Amino acid sequence: MNENMDVESGICQGNRDSGPSEFGVKIPERMLKREQDRLEDVEKKKEVKKSQSVTEEKSGFFTATFGSEKAAVEKLLAGCSGATDRVLATQTLEEVTTKTQQLQKFLNDSMVFLPQYELRQAQVALQKLQNSLAEKRDEILPKKKFAFRSRAANTPKVDPPVAVPAPPVTPKDSGRTKVDGAISPPEQCGFSRFESQVLTKTGEEIKQQDVLLTHLTNCKVRLLGSPSTVHIKHVQNCEIFSGPVSSSVFVDHCTGSTLSFPCQQLRTHHTTDTQVYLHVTSRAIIEDCQGVCFAPFAWSYPGLDQDFKVSGLDRERNNWNQVDDFNWLAIGTQSPNWCVIPEAERRTEWDS
Repeated sequence: MNENMDVESGICQGNRDSGPSEFGVKIPERMLKREQDRLEDVEKKKEVKKSQSVTEEKSGFFTATFGSEKAAVEKLLAGCSGATDRVLATQTLEEVTTKTQQLQKFLNDSMVFLPQYELRQAQVALQKLQNSLAEKRDEILPKKKFAFRSRAANTPKVDPPVAVPAPPVTPKDSGRTKVDGAISPPEQCGFSRFESQVLTKTGEEIKQQDVLLTHLTNCKVRLLGSPSTVHIKHVQNCEIFSGPVSSSVFVDHCTGSTLSFPCQQLRTHHTTDTQVYLHVTSRAIIEDCQGVCFAPFAWSYPGLDQDFKVSGLDRERNNWNQVDDFNWLAIGTQSPNWCVIPEAERRTEWDS
């Protein structure tokens, strides 16, 4: 009996000395590592599959909810057509405005998991709703038009002057925005080919449109509203401040300028020696840039709070110092192409 126990004890001891083997045979360490790597790979694949499943569920929920809310807004807008009760129509428009703002915020919060195609489709649908809302508001609540008073009865009648043909208007004076030789439609919102000018767009002029700023030198630009998207291209030594941008700001070929705006995403290309005072709810991306410096958004103007609501941006979330440099892939090492503006050097005067 004791002999058997000794034998068993010896086998057990042999197992402990030889590593994990059923028969006391030592397994090479490389095989153990290979098996461990295989098990880790299996777990990773499970996590990826689970993550994809969650993303698909989120995407499905977004599509159903967005479609339902969009249909509700369209129904409210349709009910305003031909309305005779001005007070009721005004209340309906206010309800539509609130629902549209909520829909914009819902879209902004969902951008992190939406596929690019679905995201673009939702942005286009929301833009159409915002345009319909603006048109309906102009239809039901038109602005008062300026009109001359009637002439007094004793005012002598004067023959109208003979019309003189106006000189032909060149593309530069037409008011259209011209980019790289192409003239955009007359309704394009923005400024092009100005030098040493102060340029301003009001909220009424912007109305959640895309804004294009191109070929500007030594200009001060103020966008006092909430654009849908802002494109800044070929600008030099300019100040460009904008109200909350509901989607993206695209900057290309910008030199020696100061930019300030809140937005959902910032994409910056071919930009040098430029300061950006930023509020961004996702991330800022730079590529082929040098000397770009960042600080938190600090500009203010009357109506900023309302424009934040219109944009749907989250004021509590600001990733202004989380910048991805597509030309700098060294993990854990700061890119030399961008920096944070020291607090003592940040701009405090904005109206000069």
